[in-house]
Amino acid sequence: NLVEVAGGEKVDERIYDPLMEMLEAAKEGNWDQLPMVVSGYRTQAKQQKFFDDKVAKYRNEGHSKSEAEELAKQWVAVPGYSEHQVGLAVDINGATYDLYFWLQENSWKYGFIFRYPGNKTEITGVAEEVWHYRYVGVDAATEMYEKGLCLEEYLAERQGEE
Repeated sequence: NLVEVAGGEKVDERIYDPLMEMLEAAKEGNWDQLPMVVSGYRTQAKQQKFFDDKVAKYRNEGHSKSEAEELAKQWVAVPGYSEHQVGLAVDINGATYDLYFWLQENSWKYGFIFRYPGNKTEITGVAEEVWHYRYVGVDAATEMYEKGLCLEEYLAERQGEE
């Protein structure tokens, strides 16, 4: 079930309350302005358009179709594989870049993780996205934050425990 947040984007209803709490708290790192969710849930068609547009951009720069697709994958998830398509991921913008530092240090308290840190690109396969946050729940987010793990590392560690 999807619910609408300020600005018109939609998210899974299960993340609405912690998201709103986090955004309200983040005002201190955003010149006392409420940060905005600029991308929430995406349909398959919307994700396909984002991907196709990025491929077209690289094709227009002279890359082959396969090169353009590989380059696009670094910035846009392949349709069917985007976290936005499950409604648990949001892209957040603010009035100042300092917002992203605040989110990186505090989002775990609300159950969100900084999904694509630059120092984990080799593991995630995605270039750093300071604006992209994924809800995983407070317990998992806390453990990931304390251990310095990205989601892939956390899941691999959990599988090793089974």
